[in-house]
Order: sequence, then C-alpha cells, then structure tokens
Amino acid sequence: MLTHAASAPVATAARAINPKSTVRGSVSTASLSTNAAASRSAQFVQGERAAAFSLRQHRQSSAVSKRSLVKRVVSASASSGVPAVQAAAASEWKGAKLKPLGYSVLAGLLIWLIPAPAGVSAQAWHLLAVFVGTIVGIITNPLPLGATAMIGLGVSMVTGLLPFAAAFSAFSSEIPWLIALAFFLARGFIKTGLGNRIAYYIVSLFGKSTLGLTYSLVFSEALLAPAIPSLAARAGGIFLPLTKALCVACGSEPEKGTEKKMGAYVMTTVFQTSTVTSGMFITAMAANPLSVNLAAATIGQTITWGQWALAASVPGLICLVAVPLILYVLYPPEVKDSPEAPVKAKEELEKLGPMTSDEKIMAAALSVTVALWIFGSKFGIGAVAAALVGLSTLLITGVITWKECLAEGPAWDTLTWFAALIAMAAYLNKYGLIPWFSSTVVKVVSAAGLAWQPAFLVVVLLYFYSHYMFASGAAHIGAMYTAFLSVLVACGAPPLASALVLGIFSNIMGCTTHYGIGSAPPFFGAGYVPLATWWKIGFGLSVFYIATFLGIGSVWWKLIGIY
Repeated sequence: MLTHAASAPVATAARAINPKSTVRGSVSTASLSTNAAASRSAQFVQGERAAAFSLRQHRQSSAVSKRSLVKRVVSASASSGVPAVQAAAASEWKGAKLKPLGYSVLAGLLIWLIPAPAGVSAQAWHLLAVFVGTIVGIITNPLPLGATAMIGLGVSMVTGLLPFAAAFSAFSSEIPWLIALAFFLARGFIKTGLGNRIAYYIVSLFGKSTLGLTYSLVFSEALLAPAIPSLAARAGGIFLPLTKALCVACGSEPEKGTEKKMGAYVMTTVFQTSTVTSGMFITAMAANPLSVNLAAATIGQTITWGQWALAASVPGLICLVAVPLILYVLYPPEVKDSPEAPVKAKEELEKLGPMTSDEKIMAAALSVTVALWIFGSKFGIGAVAAALVGLSTLLITGVITWKECLAEGPAWDTLTWFAALIAMAAYLNKYGLIPWFSSTVVKVVSAAGLAWQPAFLVVVLLYFYSHYMFASGAAHIGAMYTAFLSVLVACGAPPLASALVLGIFSNIMGCTTHYGIGSAPPFFGAGYVPLATWWKIGFGLSVFYIATFLGIGSVWWKLIGIY
C-alpha cells in the first residue's frame, strides 16, 4: 500500500519538474501508467537494497568504522595539502617496539619484586633489576642501543639508585672514548681511499677465497697482539677499519643488504679470534698485568711473560686455526671462492695510481698512533691520548672534518650504551652485589667437599659465565679473580695452573656478548651481524674455547710442567 500511495506524488512531482510535458501532449496515459509501474518496481528494488545494505552495515560495523577513519584521514590530508599516504602513516605508532619493551620491563620488575637475598642491600638488588632490564632491552631491541641504555640510566636515577655523578661516571672512562675515536679514525681510513688500497693489496695476495682473506686478518692481528696492550685500540683502531674496507671492496655492505656476502662472516671471525689473542700474552690486554699482580698476592708466585705465552700457545693456536673453519660451516659467507679476485684487485690498484696527499697524511697519522700505542707507555702517553694525536692530525689537515665525526652515528651510539653499562656494572660491585656473589660461590663449593677436579670445573664455569654481568674485563678481574683463585687453591687445584686459566679466560669470556670486551663494541657497531646471532655464536664458541683450553690445554700444561 505504501508503494501504491507513493505513485501519485511521484507522478505529480514528475509533472512539476517537467511541466512542458502536458503542453506537448506527448506523454500518453499508457506511458504514464508504464512509468508509474516502473517507479513502483524501482522503489521496491530500492527497498530490498536498503534492507540488504542495513544488514551488511550491522555485520561489517568494524570495517565501516575503519573505512570512515581512512576517509577522515584522507579528507584531513586533502584539506591540509598533506599527501594521504603520509597522513595515514602519521597516525601509526612511531615509538618503541611495544612487545620487546614489555619483555624488558617485565624482566626488571620480576627481579625488583623478589626480596633481596640475605647479605644484599635493597639498593644493590634493585640496581641489578634495572641492569637486567636494560640488558634484556639491548637484546630485544625495542629502541636503538644508546636510547635503551639512556632509559636504563634514567630509571636508575629517578628511583634514587644512582646519582648523576655515578650514572655518568663511565663517560670519563678511557675505553668508551677509545672506541669512539677508533670509529673516527676508521672514517678517515675509508674516506681517503687508503683502506681500499690496502684491502686491494691483501686481496691480490690472499683473495682467491674468503677463508684465505680471513686467515690473513686473523694472524696479522695475532702478530700485533703482544705489541699493542689495548685491545680496543688494536681491534677498533687498526683491524676494524681494515676489515671494513676489505668487505666494502668486495661488495659486502650492510647499507646495501649485502652484509652476508662475506662481511658478517669476516667480522664475526676477526672479533672472536681477537678475544683469543688477547688472552695469549700478558701484554695483549691492558688488564692482564692486573691478573698477574693478584695472582702473585694470592699464591705467592709471579707469572712471567714467557710462562703465560707458552701456556696459552698450543690451545690458543688451535683456536685461531679452528674458529674460522667452524664459523665457515655454521655461519658461512655467501661468496666463498673468487679465483678472479686477485687479478681484479691488481687492476683496481693500477686504477688508483700513486697515493694521494690525503692518503699519505692518513698513513702517517695512523703510523704515529700505532707507534704511540706500542711505545707510548714509556713516555706516559695513554691509548686515548695516542688516538687523539692521530685524530688531531686528520682534523688539522682537513682529511676529515668535525662535521663528519658528528655524523658518525655508530661511534656516539656505542659510546653511550657502553659507558652506561660500565657505570651500572661498576656500581653493582661497589654496592656489594658482586662480592656477595663471589663469597656465596666460595661457601657453596667449599661446603660441597668436591675433589679439586670437579671443583675446578664448577668454579671456572661460574667465573667465565658470570661475565654476562660485566662490561669490562678489568672490572671482572678486580671483583672476582682473587676470590675464585683462593677457592681453587683451597680445593687443592694446582695454584699456577689455576691462576693462568682464570687469567686467560678473563679475556676469552668477552666472546659471549657485544659489550664484554674492548673489541666487541666496534665490531658489533659495524652493523654486519644481528644482535641475537652475535650472542648465539658467542655462547657456542665459548663452549669450544673452554673445552679446548681445559682439555688439550691441561695435557699441554702437564707436559711443560705447569702442574
């Protein structure tokens, strides 16, 4: 009935809209009837469509809501002159990755809410919670590493755990700045083309295979190890720029998505073997003499340079030979053989022509820096001062500019997160957490009544893997070396062998993380290896190092009379 009633007004409206139709008399009664029927049919169809649309609205309310939001965004962007895609992107979350951030907060809260053990102050325990939360954040990466570390420092200051002077105390430490300066020197090394020239020369000699190139870097670093006592300087200032230049020359760059071509494998291998070489000589790492002094005070015997080097030589050389092969299987490069590479490298060397003035200045600055790293201690010149001599030369001559140094993002990021971790780890020790941990281990092992062999294994493993809590080998040695050596001697372990194992492992344990030893931050900061992969490889190789030194090493030490 409603449809029939509507037909008259429709016809009237049609005549009102077009009054000329009655004057002309061209519209007959039959045609009007037909039109009315068509109108009724159309209205019926429209009614059906309306009902169907209403049903779809009810079922798809969420989808309509989303489309309405998009329409509003597009409309707003059109009225403001902003492209629709940009406006839609602007509405998306741009902050931290929420899931990894949740893991970090949860890890810290769980430790915070657990009552502090007897003998540990609430301040120390809560700082441990912040430290663990920061480490989890660095692993899961909700934000860049520097940002995560700064948030950790902020939490420690807001909660009253660290005053400003304590939170930022490590920014006056030598190691973070030495690493940052190494990045600046590397910038000049690559910018001037000197890095490419040296890289092409190495490729022309060993470039038939990626494995050959890697071994040339590994044993070159090992030869310099006893002469340069700063691992951060040796790895970051010399071999990082050389390795990076070599990778770039071979077309492997993270920025271009070709890091797995060879760079990821080479960077990982050179870093891992640097932890071995630093443990092979007293003079290969700045904290090794501290181990010697503490051992002398504990066991009454001074370890000589020759004793240390001889004891570490066989297991160390086995590791240097085996690690490139192990990683070649477990973390292989995409390009393994390149028989044409030496010929092409020689062609590129010819194209480069004679050295430019900037290359000569860079070579001179680097030579002076390395010489000061080797001999500067005799004149009271430290590793940072030596690096500043080289950087100052490059800045004064215009080889690199300060603007380029400021643009070296990885340098500042590494300086920030490394210094933050050093500060928190140092105050964990100062607040008594690390001494409590050491004394607890001493009590447990002593009370267990184990023979010296199993006691030796337990203590060494605890010493090695407790390094996850440290961002400095020197801090670890200072906090735990004496206590753990005393436990081993009390359990009946050979004093000299125990002192040597703890001293050597004080270097190699840095293989586990990207912050545990001076060579880790610069090589990780190059961006070739994902953080999760870095940690997995570090733990896997740590098992191999321990097995090699305690297995083959113990036989070797018996032969040379260490015990």
